[in-house]
Amino acid sequence: MAILGIATGVVTAVVILAFRFLIDTPLSLLPGGIENFEGLPVLTRVALLLGGALVLGLLLNRYRPAARRVGVVHVMERLSLHQGNLPLKNAVIQFIGGALALVTGQSGGREGPAIHLGATAASLLGRASKLPNNSLRTMVACGTAAAIASSFNTPIAGVIFAMEVVMMEYTIASFIPVIVAAVTSTLITRFFFGAEPAFIVAPQHMHSLFEIPYLILGGVIIGALAAGYIQLIQAFARLSDRPVWMRLTLAGMITATVAIFLPQVMGVGYDTVNQIMLTNVSIVLLLFLLLGKAITSAAAVGLGMPVGLIGPTMFMGAAVGGLFGSLLIQWQGADISLGFYVMLGMSAMMAAVLQAPLAALMAVMEMTANTAMILPAMVIIVVATLTTSEVFKQRSVFISTLNTLGLQYPPNPVTLHMQRVGVTAIMDRSFVRVPHTVNVAKAREILEKKPNWIVVDNEDSMLGAVLNPADLGAFLTDRDFDDEEDIRLLRIPGQRMDVSTIGTEATVLQVQEVFDKTGTEACCVTRTTAPMITPVVGVVTQRDIENYRNTN
Repeated sequence: MAILGIATGVVTAVVILAFRFLIDTPLSLLPGGIENFEGLPVLTRVALLLGGALVLGLLLNRYRPAARRVGVVHVMERLSLHQGNLPLKNAVIQFIGGALALVTGQSGGREGPAIHLGATAASLLGRASKLPNNSLRTMVACGTAAAIASSFNTPIAGVIFAMEVVMMEYTIASFIPVIVAAVTSTLITRFFFGAEPAFIVAPQHMHSLFEIPYLILGGVIIGALAAGYIQLIQAFARLSDRPVWMRLTLAGMITATVAIFLPQVMGVGYDTVNQIMLTNVSIVLLLFLLLGKAITSAAAVGLGMPVGLIGPTMFMGAAVGGLFGSLLIQWQGADISLGFYVMLGMSAMMAAVLQAPLAALMAVMEMTANTAMILPAMVIIVVATLTTSEVFKQRSVFISTLNTLGLQYPPNPVTLHMQRVGVTAIMDRSFVRVPHTVNVAKAREILEKKPNWIVVDNEDSMLGAVLNPADLGAFLTDRDFDDEEDIRLLRIPGQRMDVSTIGTEATVLQVQEVFDKTGTEACCVTRTTAPMITPVVGVVTQRDIENYRNTN
């Protein structure tokens, strides 16, 4: 898994570099540099947004709804229902659609698409390596961590994000390959983009402990704004029954209307974040940027635009932090760092919207390379996260979206426990497979091997039943048999369990689902070695699953 973690980091980095190149190359042609949509005339901005949304809508309208599902929510859905088996088709749509959306200035982020692409690359690599499904989940976590790490140049935050937001579990066995994947992808992207962080951050610190009450107040405000933002996304998502071209055109129209007055809301907006961090932006402009980005990005994400929301979340956090810091400077004349509050606002908004306090804390620490940020960041992040979850009763934006799809995420603890382990870990390898009819001499030979189970084929040489050897032994001792006399194993007295089959890649949960669906009592684990050749490698019974649940 560690070696596959390295391979995942390499593949994910290559995919992310290609995605960035596809976006940055046309955007570098803008007057003033990448993402400088402000330099375009008003009519050009409107035409770019409307034209891009319409083209994207017509393109996606050709595909079934299942193929149009993209982003972090899609990754979490596939983890819950399909053991991390991510289709290539959705990733291709994400790659092309996400690039087209961001190039035409739609309000969204590139990290969500990057996570989908990284997770899919890891999933495909895992399937090509014939990994069991429980290991495939770890591969998806590797791809997710590698995508976040390479996007923000933050390997630790990538690892924590994968565990805290997507997997929603911490397992020791997963940490090493996930860490290796994050480090590998970061090293590769640093080779091309350098070691500079995603944002230009000056040395910052908290001047006095008297700023703590301000941080608490800021956390409450950000938590309330995050709750409102989550609700706004869900309000737009309720229009999901409309045709996709109509929804995306509406999202383009909303962004175009706002961009007439605030072109900064177009695209990801990291250039504007750096501007807020380094210059004194007016309070009025910060307020309008906050509202404009919230409306346009919520419309884009909620209406199905193939963009992410981590970037917009950080944009809004920077606006709130800059607004709060500017007000403190004007009202109190406090000796504070404006960039300090901008960075704290970004981390707190990310934590509250995603309900990922640890990932946000690691992100701010890595992006600033300043340990003096840890204490104030912990204060504002915890307050903002609790305000969103406990005061306004809002869960993560991703989980809220999954709940609208009728999906429980994360699964209940028992289900999650059964997803972590593959069927090969609990199957019984002590068995003998025999035809439905054997002579007495062969039957005694079988019993001398002392197997735990006898797998009996039916008349069509297919798996028929699983027989307890003790029943065969009791039958042979009932009366004297001639060694050449035939015994029909499917007709002797005793307990014969109907049998089903499942592949070695399955998890314990999938075996239980087979039992529930078929009503069988035993399951033969098979491994495909060649076309039409699937030897049995183990036997699992309902009692094996119950023993696993009770002893682990």
